[in-house]
Amino acid sequence: MYRFFNLPCFLLAACSLLLLALSSCSFNPNYQRKGSDFVQGEWKQDSVERQKMLVSYSLNDFKFSCDSFYVRIASVSKVNYGSDTCMSKGHWLEYAKGTYEQKSDTLHLNGFFCNPDYSLKKEGGCFRFGAYDERFVVSAKSDSGLVLLPFSSTMAVKLRLVKRVACVVKPL
Repeated sequence: MYRFFNLPCFLLAACSLLLLALSSCSFNPNYQRKGSDFVQGEWKQDSVERQKMLVSYSLNDFKFSCDSFYVRIASVSKVNYGSDTCMSKGHWLEYAKGTYEQKSDTLHLNGFFCNPDYSLKKEGGCFRFGAYDERFVVSAKSDSGLVLLPFSSTMAVKLRLVKRVACVVKPL
């Protein structure tokens, strides 16, 4: 009678597959990555095109340090979408932090909405919480200026360099 199942061969094959799977896995490094040199620093968006004609808009202040980003989003609205305790007469601030990655001309920011001290924001309360995921095309860059075109909007984000920051890679 022909046997379809040979226990020693099966165990040898299973152990081989397990070893192969374990050898191909690796832990994430326990230090941050260097990031892109041209964005390292603090950047400020002073205005938006046709700002006075818009019903609502946001201005961004970014800080890039190694592979991390921090953003302060100052929003203005002439229309009251919610409670005035949150919107404070049409002006409010939101914060996010996380890591970024640049591939070709695309800058991908992936993080979470935070409190003003950049501690993680809990569900509920005013405004957005949870994941912050933005992608920008870097359309122009110079020593003191950066123009980002967001995938989620048609309005360019024109930033000016406030302070250059050198990346000092730190352990996590």
